[in-house]
Amino acid sequence: MKRICVFCGSSDGNGTRYVENAAALGGLLARRGIGLVYGGASVGTMGVIADAAMAEGGEVYGVIPEHLQRAEVSHHGLTELYVVADMHQRKAKMAELSDGFLALPGGAGTLEELFEVWTWAQLGLHDKPIGLVDTDGYYQQLVSFIDHMTSEGFLQPATRDLLAIDPDPAVLLDKFTA
Repeated sequence: MKRICVFCGSSDGNGTRYVENAAALGGLLARRGIGLVYGGASVGTMGVIADAAMAEGGEVYGVIPEHLQRAEVSHHGLTELYVVADMHQRKAKMAELSDGFLALPGGAGTLEELFEVWTWAQLGLHDKPIGLVDTDGYYQQLVSFIDHMTSEGFLQPATRDLLAIDPDPAVLLDKFTA
């Protein structure tokens, strides 16, 4: 794995655990020699993961749409910052640059990005691994719903299995490289 795309928030969430886990993942990627691809912002857990990866000497590639450059405050000092026209181009560029995907806790945008790359995998548009970092059970209700979708016949078990879930991103990265 040369680069991993991490979907995460433009806010910090409540408490310190989400920020701490974003920083830990950024450091982990850098120590493993895996470049970070992310949304290009300097705020929220996006900024935290980028700062942590750079602090450990890692490569960081940000992708931000023109209309979010000011709102999300694009990060300066990255290995490379791609400014694209819109959200569609953002997701396409992040996918192009990445060998796999992880989602940290986040909001609607994080989920939208996760579900799009998962759908692309279902459709055979890529075969890159996808992981959900379930920090402190953040995603347990979503995982229950995904399992419900499967049991009700709207999601095939093979598609469900495309999404690896673990609270420890190191475990997910190990699965990605196995």
